[in-house]
Amino acid sequence: MPARRITVNLAPADLPKEGSHYDLAIALATLAGMGVIPGDSLDGYAAMGELALDGEVQPTIGILPAAIQALAMELRLICPQRCGSEAAWSGPGHLAADSLMSLINYFHGRCGLDCPATGTLPPPVDVADLRDVKGQEGAKRVLEIAAAGGHNLLFCGPPGSGKSMLAQRLPGLLPPLSAEELLEVSQIQSVAGLLEQGTLSRARPFRAPHHSASMPALVGGGARIRPGEISLAHNGVLFLDELPEFSVQALDSLRQPLEEGQVTISRASGHVRYPARFQLVAAMNPCRCGGGDLAASCHLAPGCIQKYQARLSGPLLDRIDLFYDTPPVSVQDLTSPCPAEGSEQVRARIAEVRQVQRSRWNRMVLPSGKRPVNADLEGEVLLRETVLDDRGRAFLSEAVTCFGLSARAYFRILKVARTIADLDACDRIGRQHLAEALSYRRRPAVVPPHGRAGPA
Repeated sequence: MPARRITVNLAPADLPKEGSHYDLAIALATLAGMGVIPGDSLDGYAAMGELALDGEVQPTIGILPAAIQALAMELRLICPQRCGSEAAWSGPGHLAADSLMSLINYFHGRCGLDCPATGTLPPPVDVADLRDVKGQEGAKRVLEIAAAGGHNLLFCGPPGSGKSMLAQRLPGLLPPLSAEELLEVSQIQSVAGLLEQGTLSRARPFRAPHHSASMPALVGGGARIRPGEISLAHNGVLFLDELPEFSVQALDSLRQPLEEGQVTISRASGHVRYPARFQLVAAMNPCRCGGGDLAASCHLAPGCIQKYQARLSGPLLDRIDLFYDTPPVSVQDLTSPCPAEGSEQVRARIAEVRQVQRSRWNRMVLPSGKRPVNADLEGEVLLRETVLDDRGRAFLSEAVTCFGLSARAYFRILKVARTIADLDACDRIGRQHLAEALSYRRRPAVVPPHGRAGPA
């Protein structure tokens, strides 16, 4: 180093900066200032990477979104060699270097540097098949409706009734990610450091955090703000098992992302916005005691049931479209052969319905933060696509009055009915579609006169 003062200006000064990914850019600017490399050679480049003490360029997180932004600014990105295949997904023209010396040689014209070709998408992984679930035909039906329309779903039933088993089979029913969705998901995974050697997958994300997860773990945050589970589940499924066991603060933090499809994390150092368009699937026992027939199994009823279910706030439950009580599996179902219909057949039906919904959305501009599914219909679009006849309108009005449903519940019933009609290949929503949609709404736990609560 020359015997002189070197000043590195990281403007703008009021923007907080942290992390080792500035190392390479600072080193290259210093070399240019010292005349080691031509002063104008860095024009048109952005650099990102960590430097080891021997000059080796180490990998860092966030290369894919950085490469995409560099192209948007008409720049080429200089990145670590081990991240080259990740940067290549954004387009050609980037440089991948293994050391600072190789970059010096490149700018002097003594060697060439290019990003390696993008890796191929891995073959689809084997997912759990719906054929493994014996019995629970009603639960399979509601799972198909949820997958077809992108609806949020809550299973409630005793331990061992197959709630988690059903939820784990939802990814196998969903269509693969589109090219645009794949790029969005991969950028989030890159920021979170989950992309290994630039490997991308078209499988929809499935995140299942433990019920001890904190609010920052779910929505994102920390000392160095990182995406949370809801952003890692973007364009996929977030499964919350033992739902009432999560902290009340963590659960209520999901309310806004469920509506807006994004989450804004505010800290004293700044604000970060992450996408969070996810499908919520949850499971819970009717009470802490569990058991099959609560009237006979729960010795603390009805207080145990009411206290346990009260951990879930009404505004959160109002954002869930489908509720289903899973009964215990009978011995006859357990000893019967596996069902003939599996995930492949159900997935084919869901793909047809999803195509109908995408065609419906293609007639308009998809709002920001929304998915091309029935669950995200709103406003004039919802009213136009859910026209009811006189009988259906009278039936739904009576149901809203009898059950005291909110305006949000009213429109969510319309969305579910639209999905059920799509599964039946019906253009118009009939009374039977509304009746089935209404049967999946949340109902309070029933407390019989003798003092023990029965299933909801």
